[in-house]
Amino acid sequence: MVAVEAAATPSRRFALLMAARDSDYVLKKYSGYLHVFVAAFGGAGEAWDLYRAVDGELPAPGDLGAYDGFVISGSPHDAYGDDLWILRLCALVRELHAMRKRVLGVCFGHQLICRALGGRVGRARAGWDVGVREVAIADAAAALPPCRFLHALRERGQLPRRAKITEVHQDEVWEVPEGAEVLASSDKTGVEMFRVGEHVLGIQGHPEYTKDILLSLVDRLLAAGSITVSAIRLQTPLPLLDL
Repeated sequence: MVAVEAAATPSRRFALLMAARDSDYVLKKYSGYLHVFVAAFGGAGEAWDLYRAVDGELPAPGDLGAYDGFVISGSPHDAYGDDLWILRLCALVRELHAMRKRVLGVCFGHQLICRALGGRVGRARAGWDVGVREVAIADAAAALPPCRFLHALRERGQLPRRAKITEVHQDEVWEVPEGAEVLASSDKTGVEMFRVGEHVLGIQGHPEYTKDILLSLVDRLLAAGSITVSAIRLQTPLPLLDL
């Protein structure tokens, strides 16, 4: 486990469950994704602990109660896969849901939460979505409890009808869990954001990505032949670090 201590006595403590390994670029410029997530979602006086879920590292059952919330990152892996670490992460999500702990899932994390709680995920029927996409935000999103990501989207205290977010994914949510509510959609992806109760939130996009991280990832996907230039949609995204 790696920790970022913001204060001698932190006001709140969060756990980042990393489902991917740090890229060379992110390690060199940001010293790892932990610092990227803290810059995007962290607040003054908070402490953040990193667990490398992709390598089988998760919080001990007895430590779950010490955290105010959990964030599950994106990943190059499929949320519907049956790797042991993915199945263990699904089991942890179900336990956190039963405890009514706050959980935020980003991209892979969004899909994994859906699967863990009984929804359906799979390959995106419309193929890769890479770049910046405009999403339509449902009225129901206005009733969500405080969330830094949503606060960044507010205009004069109100959520806009449409907003832009960075996307890099080839999988998607097909069907949300029973009782879940879809909060945003786009012309490419039917479930861009959903919630379960007032404590679980899934976001298909990457609000933590800066423009340079997106461009670095696009370069790697192009070099690997995973995507083509025609699949990329680049516009001017929101200032993602003002969250």
